[in-house]
Amino acid sequence: MGANASNYPHSCSPRVGGNSQAQQTFIGTSSYSQQGYGCESKLYSLDHGHEKPQDKKKRTSGLATLKKKFIKRRKSNRSADHAKQMRELLSGWDVRDVNALVEEYEGTSALKELSLQASLARPEARTLQKDMADLYEYKYCTDVDLIFQETCFPVHRAILAARCPFFKTLLSSSPEYGAEIIMDINTAGIDMPMFSALLHYLYTGEFGMEDSRFQNVDILVQLSEEFGTPNSLDVDMRGLFDYMCYYDVVLSFSSDSELVDAFGGNQNCLDEELKAHKAIISARSPFFRNLLQRRIRTGEEITDRTLRTPTRIILDESIIPKKYAKVILHCMYTDVVDLSVLHCSPSVGSLSEVQALVAGKPNMTRAEEAMELYHIALFLEFNMLAQELVRHGLRLSACL
Repeated sequence: MGANASNYPHSCSPRVGGNSQAQQTFIGTSSYSQQGYGCESKLYSLDHGHEKPQDKKKRTSGLATLKKKFIKRRKSNRSADHAKQMRELLSGWDVRDVNALVEEYEGTSALKELSLQASLARPEARTLQKDMADLYEYKYCTDVDLIFQETCFPVHRAILAARCPFFKTLLSSSPEYGAEIIMDINTAGIDMPMFSALLHYLYTGEFGMEDSRFQNVDILVQLSEEFGTPNSLDVDMRGLFDYMCYYDVVLSFSSDSELVDAFGGNQNCLDEELKAHKAIISARSPFFRNLLQRRIRTGEEITDRTLRTPTRIILDESIIPKKYAKVILHCMYTDVVDLSVLHCSPSVGSLSEVQALVAGKPNMTRAEEAMELYHIALFLEFNMLAQELVRHGLRLSACL
């Protein structure tokens, strides 16, 4: 900032002078007599030529010492407060109670360390986004072909319809299995790699290529106008789970009729079917993927396609109880484990529950249910569910 001395009153004008060997630079002065703050002039100098080095060092060391003393006092006060609180808490306790508290603290600390070590040693579970990327790349259970610039893109009707209003309208006009749809895109500058990247984005929520054209705001605006702006991947996948549009597989559960009659249960309730999508269950679980691929090799899949009926997968309820199926499917679509589904409806039954009641066994606890579901997740090779159940079990143990 520059300051002209002629603009200041004479009584408060800056003084210029001094030793010629040690030049001084004066920023300026100000007078606040008109504002009622006094008329004492202040002089600010950027020159420290007259300050001795030893004085500067002494001043710096003094401030550092003062700072250390302040920090030390603050730490000591904080420690003293904690010690005082513990003494007040334990003053009337028996020695055995104090020992039990110490053991509780040690157990909690060991459990926390165990959880950390287990997380470090455990291989990383595949997320929904990663499995959806593989689904687009390896084309498991595709049911419609998009033709763009004489190139075929096998895709999944349910996923594109759930993610993009443009495709939802387009695919509704060709409902048959294996339909070939020629793409006519109005947005200029879209070539084959860019179209593939757009499909990858609909599957994963991320563009699959680093293309400078995607940084062009005009192209992005045109694409959003033509295709619509999709929600986040987790929101659309949750909607796909809730409404099951374009489902192509149903999960049925075998049951023991003698046990049903003995318990007086409802056969229809025990044999309730759950809808799903082949693309999702094959992407998330190698067990289901191998099962569906085996059906294709044996020709069973051709029958379902000819009759235009969803594929039926019958599961042995002694291995996979029906009450866990909705928890498993929910995690496949959302990566979220919701154990509250197990007890959301008193009418929901399963063969394992009937067997337990006939045998006079008590109801399972939440921890036992989580452990049984963990083993089912390992059987299905659904690692995301297994690891989330481990974290849930550790949190539950810590609370107990």
